[in-house]
Amino acid sequence: MSRFVSADPKQPLLLSGVTHIGIDEISRKRGHVYVTNVYDLKSRRLLWSGEGRAKETLEGFFDWFGKERTEQLEGVCCNMWQPYIDVIKARAPDAILVFDKFHIVQHLTRAVDQVRRDEIREKGKDHKLLMTKTRFIWLKNPWNLTDTQWARLSDLEHLNLKINRTYLLEEAFRKFWSHTYAGWAKRYFNRWFWWATHSRLEPMRDSAWMLRRHQADLMNYFRMPIHNGTVEGFNNKAKVISHKTYGFRTAKSYIRNLYHCMAELPLPKTVHRFV
Repeated sequence: MSRFVSADPKQPLLLSGVTHIGIDEISRKRGHVYVTNVYDLKSRRLLWSGEGRAKETLEGFFDWFGKERTEQLEGVCCNMWQPYIDVIKARAPDAILVFDKFHIVQHLTRAVDQVRRDEIREKGKDHKLLMTKTRFIWLKNPWNLTDTQWARLSDLEHLNLKINRTYLLEEAFRKFWSHTYAGWAKRYFNRWFWWATHSRLEPMRDSAWMLRRHQADLMNYFRMPIHNGTVEGFNNKAKVISHKTYGFRTAKSYIRNLYHCMAELPLPKTVHRFV
């Protein structure tokens, strides 16, 4: 059973007007030890944090948040972690569930990296030498590549490698979110899905089928174009909080520090007056 630490739920000023939330987990320490954080996407602050990332963890948030406030939610943005999806659909059925773009691209880049490793294993030592120091060329956003990396990528693209075909499929999917209308985006997704499933690249084919299973919720982005960009920034801040203290022994202490630094809690009235 997960344990929860939260701010005082009897703070109406802190929780009034919350309509769009972002949900994400962050690793607290090594060994897949997580806390689940819930953020207000409009005011850009931490609302709640709980230990773990199981169903009961997010259930704890909705129990704390209350039925009346939950009914006011218009949009919920999260990754494709099934326990989160199940709880959101059960507890906030009227809110629009939107999958975060960052996590979808992250799934696709994992497929790219898996193909790179598989191809090295298949082709042996000479191919491993060819691919030395290229991992981040395939995984970085194109606009973040240096001139040297661009030149190396250009050379590799002429070799008709499996990794290059996977990379092109991953980059092609990014165009999905650039469409103005949901109908156009759906047609593009169906075309991309055909490319991916006929590519003979198993990791990318598996990713394509995963997206197909969640297609209805994937299309919700065009009803409510929200994302967890703010959440990713806060996650980085949460990691800095932990690094500054060289880690916390317990989740309880860690969560209290997250509230202190990111929840914009009301400060107590001071008893001293400085002149």
